[in-house]
Amino acid sequence: MEMVLRKEGPPPYYLFTSFKGKELIHGVFTRLGGFSQGAFASLNVGHTVGDDPAHVEANHRAIYRALGIQAEEVVSAHQVHGDRVAVVSLKDGGRVFPQTDALISRVPGRFLLLRFADCVPVLFYAPRQRAVGIAHAGWRGTLQRIAVKTVRAMEEAYGCRPEEILAGIGPSIGPCCFEVGPEVVEEARKAFPAYEGIILPGEGGRSYLDLWRINELQLREIGVLAIERADICTFCHRAEFFSHRGD
Repeated sequence: MEMVLRKEGPPPYYLFTSFKGKELIHGVFTRLGGFSQGAFASLNVGHTVGDDPAHVEANHRAIYRALGIQAEEVVSAHQVHGDRVAVVSLKDGGRVFPQTDALISRVPGRFLLLRFADCVPVLFYAPRQRAVGIAHAGWRGTLQRIAVKTVRAMEEAYGCRPEEILAGIGPSIGPCCFEVGPEVVEEARKAFPAYEGIILPGEGGRSYLDLWRINELQLREIGVLAIERADICTFCHRAEFFSHRGD
């Protein structure tokens, strides 16, 4: 399955095919269709990167209009490449959770927002419990099994069974471009000794890490069956997505 690009009215955004048609509002936005200028052009939603705050707020409003939601319904987090998962309640509308890299909820009218620029977005939906989750899985979060911990949190909080959960692995830096040093290679091999094909050799002794595959294998290992991968590299598609390495 491939993600579907929705272009009606700026800004455009992608939808996971497996999530589409469900009683669920979701979107993976690109860098297009916003108000920011220069290096931040144009749909930057990060408040801490030096962009004009007025432009950042305008970009948020554009996203909320596209999804038909309100700012006070949105819950976000200060992402730190850790493994903390926060459970969102009704009273958390408008809140930014400190030092958090995953959010889960089953409260109607509460929308979860995280920001990415090469790190892996992993989205979750459990139709029976009407529960959702989102995880920020950079290489540190991936090695700390943030995606697995998000599923476990959905199990504990809502009784979700892994085999019932739909997962989507969104656009992020791909194995074609994510060059890592020997220390990261060693950490990955220690963390996942049984995983094959996660370290890819390159020219001149270079090594590349496949974060898509690692997150997929982690999820399959705990029983998640329905996993949709975007397989879109943000470094390769820098005109469409923000890329921390590329920019």
